[in-house]
Amino acid sequence: MTAIEAPAVLSARALLLDMDGTIVNSDAVVERCWRRFADKHGLDFEQVISVVHGRQGYASMAVLLPDRPMEENYAENRVMLAEETADVEGVVPVGGAPAFMAALQDLPHALVTSADLPLATTRMNAAGLPMPAHRVTAESVSASKPDPEGFLKGAGLLGLDPADCVVFEDSAAGIAAGKAAGMRVVGVGPRAARYEPTVHVMDLDEVKVVAAADGSIELHFKG
Repeated sequence: MTAIEAPAVLSARALLLDMDGTIVNSDAVVERCWRRFADKHGLDFEQVISVVHGRQGYASMAVLLPDRPMEENYAENRVMLAEETADVEGVVPVGGAPAFMAALQDLPHALVTSADLPLATTRMNAAGLPMPAHRVTAESVSASKPDPEGFLKGAGLLGLDPADCVVFEDSAAGIAAGKAAGMRVVGVGPRAARYEPTVHVMDLDEVKVVAAADGSIELHFKG
């Protein structure tokens, strides 16, 4: 863990999980697709990749090409989603994710991802991870992260107040969305530390999930 001042244990009624960068490492695919986008539009790749993590594609395009009509962003995003769904080379679980997901099997949790359902299903399968029964995908929301809509819908699916949920996220947009939803946030991976999550871990090997006697979920963090 980093030096972020945080409790060694967090208690929650449910966990809301981002996918890419949090439980699934899809960086290789993301970088391939967005490098093609950068080359096509004459943009600096480092600028592009600093924007795209956590957001839906059309929302990233709106930031990167602010003068382009939104209809063109939606159209190009549809093409990119198809390309991303067809490309699973290098898609693997984040460290510790298989055991982490297994520990959550009978506990309240939901996936809250900026991917659409076909892409989410493809990547979860490629990483060998179980798809949560409750999920909020791109089709489920009207606004992309950093808007909190997705996490609020995830809490609603589980019948819980936002304050009872802990978010797992890796990106600036995702961490901002979790905070805006009034939730505590566990930041996962090297990108997350700079965005001031409640707790930061390098991967999910640093998290132990414990089912408490009162039905809550205890998250124990390795120091």
